[in-house]
Amino acid sequence: MQNVHELATPVDEVPALHAAGLCRRFRISRPWPAKPLSLDAVDDVTLSLARGRTLGIVGESGCGKSTLSRMLVGILAPSAGTLHVGGVNISQLHGERWREVMRDVQMVFQSPYTALNPRLKIGDIVHEPLDIHEAHLPKKERTARVISMLERVGLNAAHAARYPYSLSGGQQRVGIARALVRPARVVICDEPVSALDVSVQAQVVNLLRELQDDLRVSYVFVSHDLAVVANISHDIAVMYMGRVVESGAAKEVLQAPRHPYTQALVDSANVPDPRVERARAPRVLTGDLPSHTDPPSSCRFRTRCWMARDVCAQSTPALIHRSGASQRVACHFA
Repeated sequence: MQNVHELATPVDEVPALHAAGLCRRFRISRPWPAKPLSLDAVDDVTLSLARGRTLGIVGESGCGKSTLSRMLVGILAPSAGTLHVGGVNISQLHGERWREVMRDVQMVFQSPYTALNPRLKIGDIVHEPLDIHEAHLPKKERTARVISMLERVGLNAAHAARYPYSLSGGQQRVGIARALVRPARVVICDEPVSALDVSVQAQVVNLLRELQDDLRVSYVFVSHDLAVVANISHDIAVMYMGRVVESGAAKEVLQAPRHPYTQALVDSANVPDPRVERARAPRVLTGDLPSHTDPPSSCRFRTRCWMARDVCAQSTPALIHRSGASQRVACHFA
């Protein structure tokens, strides 16, 4: 995983997106007389995304990545915490003002086969955001913007009259065009290439990078594939059971991981020649993933960690800069 995307754009003072202490708790009903259970899918997550940069969110299935992405785009409301878009605290907004700010945050979903309406033509799908948010513009101008965006994602005017199924592996391009047809500040990409063939994955990732260079849009790129994340991300946050356990520049997190879970995650990734890439034996996690409704106290990773000590069950490690580390790590012994 040497192909780490380097910083190519300046950092603005006001983040495009900033989340502080985000939490999302789900209530799980059970048959009477059992009491309902609570599940903390996202627990005290803080992150910041500058304009023109990509923040990769990685972790195994069930760690809270998709729940977090849905909170960032406004599909789910946080149980606690604040979210700022372009410096505006949307947690204090309602109604039309909330919609006005949140239209700058768009989403590319995991599966284009379910995210695109099969009964609508491609042109109508990409037209929809303009019809909703830019209805004051003449229809001719809106149509011209649709055609222009289709061309930017590698399609053409003729595709506007076709249906999504006719594109096969190119359907995700339609989802990207829909997200960016009007100026967007942030695009949340929730596993955008996991449902695609490997050859198509590379095309989509390269397209996203080209559009970022042209439009200075910011991405939150959610994935469990470290190789893909390394190829597109400037910064990375690693999640485990709803919490961020390590975050920082992609190069530092992937090439010199400090948290034991990040180390195991990096070691699990495929490498071209393990004998050359790895100077030591890879870390292998033992034990099963704990129950999300009854997680371990304090450090949630301690039941699977080879570095765990008594303090790990008594004190929750803060996500801070540890000695000698440029990234932030939530581990007492990092």
